[in-house]
Amino acid sequence: MNDLASTVAHPRLNALVKRARERSQQPVPAVGVVYPCDALALETASRIARLGIARPVLIGPLELIERASDAAAVDVRDFELVASRDPPREAARHATTLARSGAVCALMKGALHTDELMSAVVDKLTGLRRGCRISHAFLFDLPRYHKLLALTDCVVNIAPNVAAKHDILGNAIELLRWIGIERPKIGILAAIETVNAAIPATLDARALVQMADEGAWPGAIVEGPLGFDNAFSAAAARIKRIESQVAGDVDLMLMPDLNAGNLLYKSFNYVGGGECAGLVLGASVPIVLTSRADSIAARIASVALAVLAAGARIPPEI
Repeated sequence: MNDLASTVAHPRLNALVKRARERSQQPVPAVGVVYPCDALALETASRIARLGIARPVLIGPLELIERASDAAAVDVRDFELVASRDPPREAARHATTLARSGAVCALMKGALHTDELMSAVVDKLTGLRRGCRISHAFLFDLPRYHKLLALTDCVVNIAPNVAAKHDILGNAIELLRWIGIERPKIGILAAIETVNAAIPATLDARALVQMADEGAWPGAIVEGPLGFDNAFSAAAARIKRIESQVAGDVDLMLMPDLNAGNLLYKSFNYVGGGECAGLVLGASVPIVLTSRADSIAARIASVALAVLAAGARIPPEI
Protein backbone atom coordinates (compact mmCIF):
# COMPACT_ATOMS: atom_id res chain seq x y z
CA MET A 1 0.00 0.00 0.00
CA ASN A 2 1.19 3.51 -0.80
CA ASP A 3 2.34 5.35 2.34
CA LEU A 4 -0.21 8.15 1.87
CA ALA A 5 -3.00 6.16 0.25
CA SER A 6 -5.19 6.23 3.34
CA THR A 7 -4.84 10.03 3.67
CA VAL A 8 -6.06 10.83 0.16
CA ALA A 9 -9.56 11.50 1.56
CA HIS A 10 -8.06 13.79 4.20
CA PRO A 11 -6.24 16.50 2.25
CA ARG A 12 -5.61 18.82 5.21
CA LEU A 13 -3.69 16.16 7.13
CA ASN A 14 -1.93 15.26 3.89
CA ALA A 15 -0.83 18.88 3.60
CA LEU A 16 0.42 18.76 7.19
CA VAL A 17 2.57 15.75 6.36
CA LYS A 18 3.90 17.54 3.28
CA ARG A 19 4.85 20.57 5.38
CA ALA A 20 6.72 18.33 7.82
CA ARG A 21 8.59 16.62 4.97
CA GLU A 22 9.64 19.99 3.57
CA ARG A 23 10.71 21.25 6.98
CA SER A 24 12.70 18.08 7.66
CA GLN A 25 14.91 18.17 4.57
CA GLN A 26 17.94 19.72 6.30
CA PRO A 27 18.65 18.26 8.77
CA VAL A 28 16.18 15.44 9.30
CA PRO A 29 15.00 15.66 12.95
CA ALA A 30 15.43 12.67 15.25
CA VAL A 31 12.31 11.19 16.88
CA GLY A 32 12.72 8.66 19.68
CA VAL A 33 10.53 5.57 19.25
CA VAL A 34 10.13 4.18 22.76
CA TYR A 35 10.13 0.38 23.10
CA PRO A 36 9.43 -0.44 19.43
CA CYS A 37 9.07 -4.13 20.15
CA ASP A 38 6.21 -5.05 17.87
CA ALA A 39 5.75 -5.16 14.11
CA LEU A 40 3.39 -2.18 13.98
CA ALA A 41 5.82 0.17 15.72
CA LEU A 42 8.63 -0.83 13.37
CA GLU A 43 6.45 -0.60 10.28
CA THR A 44 5.50 2.93 11.34
CA ALA A 45 9.15 3.85 11.93
CA SER A 46 10.06 2.50 8.50
CA ARG A 47 7.39 4.57 6.74
CA ILE A 48 8.31 7.72 8.64
CA ALA A 49 11.92 7.29 7.56
CA ARG A 50 10.99 6.45 3.98
CA LEU A 51 8.81 9.56 3.71
CA GLY A 52 11.61 11.73 5.08
CA ILE A 53 9.50 13.14 7.89
CA ALA A 54 11.93 12.20 10.65
CA ARG A 55 14.85 9.98 11.55
CA PRO A 56 13.49 7.35 13.95
CA VAL A 57 15.78 6.43 16.83
CA LEU A 58 14.77 3.05 18.28
CA ILE A 59 15.03 2.92 22.08
CA GLY A 60 14.64 -0.45 23.80
CA PRO A 61 16.06 -3.95 24.31
CA LEU A 62 17.91 -4.94 21.15
CA GLU A 63 16.85 -8.60 21.15
CA LEU A 64 13.16 -7.74 21.26
CA ILE A 65 13.54 -5.02 18.62
CA GLU A 66 15.32 -7.44 16.29
CA ARG A 67 12.62 -10.05 16.81
CA ALA A 68 9.92 -7.49 15.98
CA SER A 69 11.84 -6.34 12.92
CA ASP A 70 11.73 -9.87 11.54
CA ALA A 71 7.95 -9.93 11.98
CA ALA A 72 7.63 -6.56 10.25
CA ALA A 73 10.07 -7.46 7.45
CA VAL A 74 12.04 -4.32 8.34
CA ASP A 75 15.84 -4.17 8.32
CA VAL A 76 16.77 -2.94 11.77
CA ARG A 77 20.20 -1.92 10.43
CA ASP A 78 18.50 1.03 8.72
CA PHE A 79 17.95 2.69 12.10
CA GLU A 80 19.96 4.15 14.92
CA LEU A 81 19.52 1.89 17.95
CA VAL A 82 19.82 2.95 21.59
CA ALA A 83 19.89 -0.10 23.82
CA SER A 84 18.01 -0.23 27.09
CA ARG A 85 17.17 -3.04 29.43
CA ASP A 86 13.77 -4.62 29.81
CA PRO A 87 11.18 -3.85 31.29
CA PRO A 88 9.58 -1.10 29.16
CA ARG A 89 9.90 1.50 31.92
CA GLU A 90 13.66 1.36 31.42
CA ALA A 91 13.24 2.33 27.77
CA ALA A 92 10.92 5.16 28.80
CA ARG A 93 13.44 6.54 31.28
CA HIS A 94 16.19 6.27 28.69
CA ALA A 95 14.01 8.11 26.18
CA THR A 96 13.38 11.04 28.54
CA THR A 97 17.13 11.33 29.08
CA LEU A 98 17.67 11.57 25.32
CA ALA A 99 14.91 14.17 25.03
CA ARG A 100 16.34 16.30 27.85
CA SER A 101 19.77 16.25 26.20
CA GLY A 102 18.36 17.32 22.83
CA ALA A 103 19.35 14.09 21.10
CA VAL A 104 15.73 13.65 19.96
CA CYS A 105 13.19 16.42 19.31
CA ALA A 106 10.09 14.32 20.04
CA LEU A 107 9.04 10.93 21.37
CA MET A 108 6.64 8.32 20.00
CA LYS A 109 5.11 5.51 22.04
CA GLY A 110 5.90 2.01 20.81
CA ALA A 111 4.76 -1.30 22.29
CA LEU A 112 4.52 -0.21 25.91
CA HIS A 113 1.56 0.92 27.97
CA THR A 114 0.76 4.61 28.09
CA ASP A 115 1.26 4.78 31.85
CA GLU A 116 4.73 3.24 31.49
CA LEU A 117 5.78 6.05 29.18
CA MET A 118 3.93 8.87 30.91
CA SER A 119 5.21 7.98 34.38
CA ALA A 120 8.71 8.64 33.05
CA VAL A 121 7.59 11.85 31.33
CA VAL A 122 6.01 13.34 34.47
CA ASP A 123 8.75 12.22 36.90
CA LYS A 124 9.63 15.29 38.98
CA LEU A 125 13.37 14.61 38.96
CA THR A 126 14.14 13.04 35.59
CA GLY A 127 11.06 13.71 33.47
CA LEU A 128 10.06 16.32 30.91
CA ARG A 129 7.78 18.66 32.85
CA ARG A 130 7.77 22.37 31.91
CA GLY A 131 5.85 23.74 34.87
CA CYS A 132 2.35 23.47 33.41
CA ARG A 133 -0.14 20.62 33.30
CA ILE A 134 0.47 17.88 30.77
CA SER A 135 -2.42 17.51 28.31
CA HIS A 136 -3.31 16.07 24.91
CA ALA A 137 -4.79 17.51 21.72
CA PHE A 138 -6.11 15.92 18.53
CA LEU A 139 -6.13 17.69 15.18
CA PHE A 140 -8.92 16.33 12.97
CA ASP A 141 -9.50 16.36 9.24
CA LEU A 142 -13.27 15.86 8.89
CA PRO A 143 -15.01 15.41 5.52
CA ARG A 144 -17.88 17.69 6.61
CA TYR A 145 -15.78 20.53 8.03
CA HIS A 146 -13.89 23.15 6.06
CA LYS A 147 -10.60 23.16 8.00
CA LEU A 148 -8.62 21.27 10.61
CA LEU A 149 -10.42 21.03 13.95
CA ALA A 150 -8.69 20.45 17.29
CA LEU A 151 -10.13 18.70 20.36
CA THR A 152 -8.64 18.83 23.84
CA ASP A 153 -8.37 16.97 26.21
CA CYS A 154 -9.66 13.55 25.16
CA VAL A 155 -6.84 11.36 26.51
CA VAL A 156 -4.94 12.53 29.59
CA ASN A 157 -6.98 14.62 32.05
CA ILE A 158 -10.03 12.84 33.44
CA ALA A 159 -12.05 15.54 35.20
CA PRO A 160 -10.06 18.79 35.00
CA ASN A 161 -11.01 21.77 37.15
CA VAL A 162 -10.80 25.38 35.96
CA ALA A 163 -7.09 25.70 36.77
CA ALA A 164 -6.32 22.53 34.82
CA LYS A 165 -8.49 23.67 31.91
CA HIS A 166 -6.53 26.93 31.85
CA ASP A 167 -3.34 24.96 31.16
CA ILE A 168 -5.04 22.53 28.76
CA LEU A 169 -6.38 25.44 26.74
CA GLY A 170 -3.04 27.23 26.78
CA ASN A 171 -1.22 24.13 25.54
CA ALA A 172 -3.66 23.66 22.66
CA ILE A 173 -3.57 27.33 21.63
CA GLU A 174 0.22 27.11 21.56
CA LEU A 175 -0.01 24.07 19.28
CA LEU A 176 -2.35 25.88 16.88
CA ARG A 177 0.03 28.82 16.70
CA TRP A 178 2.93 26.47 15.98
CA ILE A 179 1.10 25.33 12.84
CA GLY A 180 0.27 28.88 11.77
CA ILE A 181 -3.15 29.65 13.28
CA GLU A 182 -2.37 33.01 14.89
CA ARG A 183 -5.92 33.99 15.89
CA PRO A 184 -7.59 30.72 16.87
CA LYS A 185 -11.32 30.52 17.49
CA ILE A 186 -12.14 28.43 20.55
CA GLY A 187 -15.41 27.01 21.80
CA ILE A 188 -15.68 25.89 25.44
CA LEU A 189 -18.11 22.98 25.17
CA ALA A 190 -20.86 21.90 27.54
CA ALA A 191 -24.23 20.18 27.23
CA ILE A 192 -25.99 23.54 27.01
CA GLU A 193 -25.06 27.06 25.93
CA THR A 194 -26.25 28.85 29.08
CA VAL A 195 -24.62 29.02 32.49
CA ASN A 196 -26.31 26.63 34.93
CA ALA A 197 -24.97 26.00 38.42
CA ALA A 198 -26.13 22.38 38.19
CA ILE A 199 -23.73 21.78 35.27
CA PRO A 200 -20.18 22.59 36.43
CA ALA A 201 -18.81 22.65 32.88
CA THR A 202 -20.87 25.77 32.17
CA LEU A 203 -19.39 27.52 35.21
CA ASP A 204 -15.92 26.54 34.04
CA ALA A 205 -16.69 27.94 30.59
CA ARG A 206 -17.77 31.27 32.04
CA ALA A 207 -14.57 31.48 34.10
CA LEU A 208 -12.35 30.66 31.10
CA VAL A 209 -14.06 33.24 28.91
CA GLN A 210 -13.45 35.83 31.64
CA MET A 211 -9.76 34.82 31.75
CA ALA A 212 -9.58 35.28 27.98
CA ASP A 213 -11.23 38.70 28.26
CA GLU A 214 -8.58 39.64 30.81
CA GLY A 215 -5.77 38.74 28.39
CA ALA A 216 -4.86 35.15 29.31
CA TRP A 217 -4.48 34.15 25.63
CA PRO A 218 -3.91 37.30 23.56
CA GLY A 219 -5.29 37.05 20.04
CA ALA A 220 -7.47 34.01 20.73
CA ILE A 221 -11.26 34.32 20.47
CA VAL A 222 -12.76 32.28 23.32
CA GLU A 223 -16.50 31.70 23.71
CA GLY A 224 -18.59 29.48 25.94
CA PRO A 225 -20.43 27.66 27.12
CA LEU A 226 -21.40 26.37 23.69
CA GLY A 227 -23.14 23.15 22.77
CA PHE A 228 -21.37 21.05 20.17
CA ASP A 229 -23.99 21.92 17.56
CA ASN A 230 -23.57 25.65 18.10
CA ALA A 231 -19.78 25.51 17.87
CA PHE A 232 -19.73 23.27 14.81
CA SER A 233 -22.60 24.86 12.86
CA ALA A 234 -23.29 28.54 12.27
CA ALA A 235 -26.81 27.60 11.18
CA ALA A 236 -27.48 25.86 14.51
CA ALA A 237 -26.26 28.95 16.36
CA ARG A 238 -28.51 31.24 14.28
CA ILE A 239 -31.55 29.07 14.96
CA LYS A 240 -30.89 29.46 18.69
CA ARG A 241 -30.19 33.19 18.19
CA ILE A 242 -26.65 32.89 19.48
CA GLU A 243 -24.40 35.74 18.37
CA SER A 244 -20.95 34.26 17.91
CA GLN A 245 -17.61 34.86 16.21
CA VAL A 246 -16.79 31.18 16.71
CA ALA A 247 -19.87 29.26 15.57
CA GLY A 248 -19.28 27.33 12.36
CA ASP A 249 -15.64 28.40 12.16
CA VAL A 250 -14.18 27.00 15.38
CA ASP A 251 -10.52 25.90 15.40
CA LEU A 252 -10.51 24.26 18.83
CA MET A 253 -13.10 22.67 21.08
CA LEU A 254 -12.24 22.43 24.77
CA MET A 255 -14.06 19.39 26.13
CA PRO A 256 -15.68 19.40 29.58
CA ASP A 257 -14.06 16.11 30.66
CA LEU A 258 -12.40 12.97 29.35
CA ASN A 259 -15.66 11.03 28.97
CA ALA A 260 -17.12 13.61 26.60
CA GLY A 261 -13.82 14.09 24.76
CA ASN A 262 -13.13 10.41 24.29
CA LEU A 263 -16.62 9.73 22.96
CA LEU A 264 -16.50 12.66 20.55
CA TYR A 265 -13.10 11.91 19.09
CA LYS A 266 -14.01 8.26 18.47
CA SER A 267 -17.29 9.39 16.89
CA PHE A 268 -15.33 11.71 14.60
CA ASN A 269 -13.24 8.73 13.46
CA TYR A 270 -15.75 5.91 13.29
CA VAL A 271 -18.96 7.76 12.37
CA GLY A 272 -17.73 11.01 10.86
CA GLY A 273 -15.08 9.51 8.59
CA GLY A 274 -12.37 11.65 10.13
CA GLU A 275 -8.65 11.08 10.54
CA CYS A 276 -6.47 12.76 13.11
CA ALA A 277 -3.04 13.57 14.42
CA GLY A 278 -2.51 13.74 18.17
CA LEU A 279 0.13 14.96 20.59
CA VAL A 280 0.84 15.13 24.29
CA LEU A 281 1.54 18.77 25.11
CA GLY A 282 3.02 20.61 28.06
CA ALA A 283 6.23 18.55 28.18
CA SER A 284 9.61 19.80 27.01
CA VAL A 285 9.18 17.82 23.76
CA PRO A 286 6.00 16.80 21.91
CA ILE A 287 4.96 13.18 22.46
CA VAL A 288 2.99 10.92 20.12
CA LEU A 289 0.77 8.53 22.10
CA THR A 290 -0.12 5.81 19.62
CA SER A 291 -3.03 3.43 20.14
CA ARG A 292 -3.24 -0.09 18.76
CA ALA A 293 -6.38 1.02 16.92
CA ASP A 294 -4.63 3.94 15.18
CA SER A 295 -4.24 3.75 11.43
CA ILE A 296 -0.81 4.08 9.84
CA ALA A 297 -2.02 7.37 8.36
CA ALA A 298 -2.83 8.71 11.86
CA ARG A 299 0.58 7.62 13.14
CA ILE A 300 2.37 9.30 10.24
CA ALA A 301 0.32 12.49 10.63
CA SER A 302 1.00 12.57 14.39
CA VAL A 303 4.76 12.35 13.88
CA ALA A 304 4.50 15.06 11.21
CA LEU A 305 2.65 17.27 13.71
CA ALA A 306 5.31 16.54 16.34
CA VAL A 307 8.06 17.55 13.92
CA LEU A 308 6.29 20.83 13.09
CA ALA A 309 5.65 21.53 16.77
CA ALA A 310 9.23 20.78 17.77
CA GLY A 311 10.59 22.91 14.94
CA ALA A 312 8.37 25.85 15.87
CA ARG A 313 9.73 25.76 19.42
CA ILE A 314 13.36 26.04 18.32
CA PRO A 315 14.39 29.68 17.80
CA PRO A 316 16.15 30.37 14.49
CA GLU A 317 19.90 30.70 14.56
CA ILE A 318 21.14 34.28 14.51
